Amino acid sequence: METKNCYVCGITIANKDHVGLNKKLLGRNIDRFYCIGCLAEYFEVTTEELLDKIGEFRDLGCGLFEK
Repeated sequence: METKNCYVCGITIANKDHVGLNKKLLGRNIDRFYCIGCLAEYFEVTTEELLDKIGEFRDLGCGLFEK
């Protein structure tokens, strides 16, 4: 996996599911990625809500998330 850094805070995004969530919510062809904390702030939700969404998308069989 190519290394991605958060557009806002610069932290390295090492979790493939977090990269997948960025692509799912912001579009598959994005070039700016957000860490889970900054993504939650961007959408004005909690990180727990985003982590729950990852589980939902995985359960639906979305290929952007690890099984």
